[in-house]
Amino acid sequence: MNLKPLIFATLFIAASAVFPWANAQNGSKSVVTTDQVRAELIAHAPQGVTPGQPLVLGLQIAHQSEWHTYWKNAGDSGLPTQLTWQLPPGLDAGEIQWPLPKKIPIGDLANYGYEGTVLLPVPVTVSPGFKPPLFGDVEIKLKAAWLVCKKECIPQDGEFVLKLPVKSTTAMYSGAFDAAAAAHPKPVAANPATQMQLEGDQLSFTVHGLPAALQGKKLSFFPEIAEVIHTAAPGTQAWQGTVWTASVPVAAQRSASPAAMGLVLAVADGSSGPGAFRADLALNGSWPVVVAQAGVSPALQTALNKNAAPPVPLSFWAALLGAVIGGLILNLMPCVFPVLAIKVLGFAQHGSDVRAHRVNGVAYTVGVVLSFMALGGLMLALRAAGEQLGWGFQLQSPAVVAGLAALFTLIGLNLAGVFEFGNFLPSGVATLQAKHPAADSFLSGVLAVAIASPCTAPFMGASLGLAVGLPPVQALAIFAAIGMGMALPYLAASWVPAVARALPRPGAWMDTFRRFMAFPMFATVVWLVWVLGQQTGIDGAGALLALLVLLSMVVWALTLAGRTRLVIAIISIAALAVSIRAIGPNILKTDDSAVATAPAGWQNWEPGKVDQLLASGQPVFVDFTAAWCVTCQYNKRTTLANANVLADLAGKKVVLLRADWTRRDPAITAALSQLGRSGVPVYVFYKNGAAPVVLSEVIAVEEMRAAISRL
Repeated sequence: MNLKPLIFATLFIAASAVFPWANAQNGSKSVVTTDQVRAELIAHAPQGVTPGQPLVLGLQIAHQSEWHTYWKNAGDSGLPTQLTWQLPPGLDAGEIQWPLPKKIPIGDLANYGYEGTVLLPVPVTVSPGFKPPLFGDVEIKLKAAWLVCKKECIPQDGEFVLKLPVKSTTAMYSGAFDAAAAAHPKPVAANPATQMQLEGDQLSFTVHGLPAALQGKKLSFFPEIAEVIHTAAPGTQAWQGTVWTASVPVAAQRSASPAAMGLVLAVADGSSGPGAFRADLALNGSWPVVVAQAGVSPALQTALNKNAAPPVPLSFWAALLGAVIGGLILNLMPCVFPVLAIKVLGFAQHGSDVRAHRVNGVAYTVGVVLSFMALGGLMLALRAAGEQLGWGFQLQSPAVVAGLAALFTLIGLNLAGVFEFGNFLPSGVATLQAKHPAADSFLSGVLAVAIASPCTAPFMGASLGLAVGLPPVQALAIFAAIGMGMALPYLAASWVPAVARALPRPGAWMDTFRRFMAFPMFATVVWLVWVLGQQTGIDGAGALLALLVLLSMVVWALTLAGRTRLVIAIISIAALAVSIRAIGPNILKTDDSAVATAPAGWQNWEPGKVDQLLASGQPVFVDFTAAWCVTCQYNKRTTLANANVLADLAGKKVVLLRADWTRRDPAITAALSQLGRSGVPVYVFYKNGAAPVVLSEVIAVEEMRAAISRL
């Protein structure tokens, strides 16, 4: 089959569909509401948007009872709220003016964050060269991401648009901004004697210049740098005249060694008093060598330290070999079966034409290798820009899932004989395609990577985890090796004459075989719709199904002849366009009710939960999974549902946690990185005092039971 026009047409349809949805969602939306928070983009511009006059933007977050988000230093777990601005030329956003947080205890741990309603103000500089629009208002765009937690943690994000009048005042929220300014810590006058010093395992603070209203009172203090002190420890403090001193244990697994650190202080009893103050403390002396690895949880680091046999680092060449083997095994993963069906059809079409087999084998290999490198390079670039992403990240986007569903619907209709692209294209284009069939094989390779990339085959996990931390050239070499391994069977078969001779000669049977191959495509569409339902709920899945039906009707209408074709095509295209506007946004919306809840016997994973369970002496098994990972679903319904395995787990009193990565979740991404992995599935046993045990990507009952017996 000819894939080049099919993919181009699908990209055009996807683009025309996504942009209207984006406009419908973002038109002028300044409020995002979830079950946990109400977030609103607001502004304070008393003199309008004018050079030299104050302009402050802010994200106001109202939390439901018992839910909280995080300060710039989240504490022992959590993530600070992140704001990314898109402003007109001449406007420059500053840093978040973080209000005073509160300490939120969680067992032996503690976080710093906000409950109730909080405003995160951001001052904006209006340059003298700012040119306001001739008509209309100044458009402010914000993309915000926050982690909201109670007992469980939910990563959320939102896109906001706010239009500000250029000349008239915007002071509706002046009270909220005044309160946020009052809550923002005031700087303490610089003093060389204001410092911090390490004495054994205690970090002491000495602060001069605090106002008289604070002197003699017990203070709460908040370090601006994470993983320096034992966050939950109360420490000791005292006043020596006008000088405040305190001592607090350093973090057991310290990963930061700052030469200077900001310390926020306020009255500990919660009274407003004189407000909060911020002191800059310089380090007096030096830090010892950090033992803990950056980003490694205390429980994991303790287990690594106690492990008698230190792990041997995986060399680059071993990772390269593992990548080739993993790519080879990737052909056996269920998610690749639809693409293999297309390749089997390609073999049959070429029959005994050895040259055609070889040319198309090379083209397919190039498509696979370059696509793996491009996808890997994109992931590395986004991670370098601060995004918490892992392998398979593209299927965490509902828009990508919907686009793939549309693509495979068109492929299925083409294979079923509903339409032929040659009938839709000018004769010159069709002739050009006939002269360059290798381009179709190349695009087959691109398609193979698009559908296969969410899978992680055995040997791939460690190689991908290592690639994330390697220099770009070495990392891309590993991604290329995975692609080479995946393409290797088809490349070898295309160059072995015996394979071509073993195939039946082309004939009438090929038409029946081609139509049969439509069913794996439609089965893939069913899976993709199910994945979308896990991300956006039943409304999103229903909207996608309706749009796919209308897309199929458009394709069918274009196959008709005469005046009937024109009438029905216009009606069906209009129906598709109206439906995209009306129900399309359901595909992209965030529906928290669609978040998978853990089944009976399992608990939802959340940051810090493994450490808490290990501290109580309980062994833990974590299933890092995602709805779009077919291998994950296979393991879930076989080995993880096996009666003997479940009995063994119950006998050892293993706590079962499920980390669902179907949506983008920076906390799960970070946890995978700590284990040296970058994709799912990942299965891990934790036991206090022992190194974590990571199992194979495709787990067998025997492997699982053997690991349980060693707990």
